[in-house]
Amino acid sequence: MKKPIKIVIYIILTSTLLLSQNIYEKNCLFCHNDHFPTSLERMFMSYIKVYSGEITFKASLKGYLQNPTKELSAMSDLFIDRFGIKEKTTLSEKELEEAINIYWDLYNVRNKLK
Repeated sequence: MKKPIKIVIYIILTSTLLLSQNIYEKNCLFCHNDHFPTSLERMFMSYIKVYSGEITFKASLKGYLQNPTKELSAMSDLFIDRFGIKEKTTLSEKELEEAINIYWDLYNVRNKLK
């Protein structure tokens, strides 16, 4: 009798945790926290060097995630040779834009210089 109760509690806790995460945390951090030696902050800095403005940054990242190619990536050739090109996103356009906006707000230094 105790085992089914534990399973139900586990399912409730797991689903609560998943529901409390935003689209960025659910879809981006999972892979980037564990599988890459480069943090998302360093990747952000690589992209901001190439695409300095918010509009170009977001548009280029969205374009890359929808159709990832080596030519569209702001990462170095060495990084791409080692880790490859990511797979095309499965997020909807709205979800992708939301995740990119969260990413921008999280690492954009200009917002923190007030």
